[in-house]
Amino acid sequence: MRLRLLLLALGTFAVGTDGMVMAGILPLIARDLDVSLSVAGQVVTVFALSYGILAPVLATATAKWPRRRVLLTALAVFTLANSLTALAPSYGVLLATRVLAAVGAALYTPTANAVAAAVVPPERRGRAIAVVTGGLTVATALGVPLGTWIGRTEWRLTMWLVTGLGAAAFTGLALLLRELPYPTAVLSLRDRITPLGNPRVLGAALTTFLVFLAFQTTYIYYALATRPATGGDQDRLTLLLLVSGIAAVGGSQLGGRLVDRWGPRTVILSACAAYMVLAATQPWTLRTMSTALPASVLTPLIGWSITVALIARLASLDPANVPVLVSLNSSALYLGMAAAGGTGSLAITLLGDRWFVCVGAGLMALATGVAALTTWPPAPSTESRVPVADPETSPSV
Repeated sequence: MRLRLLLLALGTFAVGTDGMVMAGILPLIARDLDVSLSVAGQVVTVFALSYGILAPVLATATAKWPRRRVLLTALAVFTLANSLTALAPSYGVLLATRVLAAVGAALYTPTANAVAAAVVPPERRGRAIAVVTGGLTVATALGVPLGTWIGRTEWRLTMWLVTGLGAAAFTGLALLLRELPYPTAVLSLRDRITPLGNPRVLGAALTTFLVFLAFQTTYIYYALATRPATGGDQDRLTLLLLVSGIAAVGGSQLGGRLVDRWGPRTVILSACAAYMVLAATQPWTLRTMSTALPASVLTPLIGWSITVALIARLASLDPANVPVLVSLNSSALYLGMAAAGGTGSLAITLLGDRWFVCVGAGLMALATGVAALTTWPPAPSTESRVPVADPETSPSV
């Protein structure tokens, strides 16, 4: 069981590195392709928007496939796409390759999370999700700073690193991954969207959208937000991303344990409130390295604890349809990221390099309000411990 989860996390590590490393190399992409930083930031928007739209469509198209085949196909497409990104001769071609990379990511991540939730006892579901989500957080801790450092003079080297990670994940899963729950039910695209008619499911998806809109409005442009502290030095930026990523790993594991103990609602509301305070102080804390370092620890520590709680909350609402709900959560997450590229760009234009980060605090306040309203009254028992459906009879991702 543990090996299954670790192999799934290996894939999310590759996908996570690709999705988040752009924060460290956007200035280099902008300079190389002769576009502004805000325009370069739309590379993240295109990837995330494609992911959010394609995830349910691809899940429907591959519904009859064995889960192992879905995971391997996704990683093959993902790896090819990143090799093409590394070779992109122009901004337009770069955008096209990011759409292809999103196809692989959209096929892989929801499947991995849904399988993780289905193969463990209900009392360990939060920790199982945390292990697979941990692939993303380890990517933040190791993949992002390593990619930023490798690409400190040439961003294409970073994309070759991502290509190598994708190939390694594919090889590991192909050699070591054996049986996984086989889909026995096929859902149409309409069936996958139908749960949004439940106000609590809609509220949970909207909360996920707003939380990641708040996160990514700052994170996509983190190189700009921390420039007063780093002075534009890539090594200093790499250090900030490294400590941020290590803290994110801790936040993910902490979130899993807190969800299993207190339930998703308490974790979401408490962590969102703490994040608001941290984000509101960033115009001051990101000015020097002595304050940017602790800020880069506390913010992801709190932020990533929310991520596990968001998934567990959705999974608890309809245990028989966990795969469908996790897929909706992934779409909401990436649509939030997509919107953040434009929101961050607009905030920079209106508020300037220093104050645009305050938008993240405002958006998190909105997310907290939505979460509070759509989870009241609280469930009569700990939400995270609602039984998971038998993986042999659960609908496919």
